[in-house]
Amino acid sequence: MNVAQAIREKYAVRVFLPTPLPEDVVGRILRAGRRAQSAKNSQPWHFVAVRDRATLEQLSRTGRFAGHIAGAALGVIIVTPDPAQKVTIAFDAGQAAAYMQLAAWEENVGSCLASLYETDEVRRILGIPAELHADVAISFGYFDPKLQPPSGVLNPGRKPFDEIVHWDRW
Repeated sequence: MNVAQAIREKYAVRVFLPTPLPEDVVGRILRAGRRAQSAKNSQPWHFVAVRDRATLEQLSRTGRFAGHIAGAALGVIIVTPDPAQKVTIAFDAGQAAAYMQLAAWEENVGSCLASLYETDEVRRILGIPAELHADVAISFGYFDPKLQPPSGVLNPGRKPFDEIVHWDRW
């Protein structure tokens, strides 16, 4: 699959099949995140890769819309220094998330981002040091498009190109 095709066709998957992901697939997904670009090559991230069902279920309760994590074959929590220190930290973590999601899509693995609001509980569950932030997770797993076709329930479709692109100035 080429990148342009993946960008056009990828959508958020929130319903997963109970099939585990092979080790080599998990490795390729995580290595893609590791290879993401970052400001001054700072690589301000750590990834906590979770496959344990009980832990995934606990994490699914730490965000208002994070329920999809419970059914995932893999959850990846992106851990960073305090993003308030530098605006680039959150941007860099987003790059790593996007790389992982595109690598997963190439493997026919769906994914969905989740905001984790109960960050103290996330730290407790995963043993993350108090000075680090863990407020973003990605669920990964095989999926059946018939179980959850692409929908865009809250915001269907894409905004028109000319509505969002401004040439040379606003």
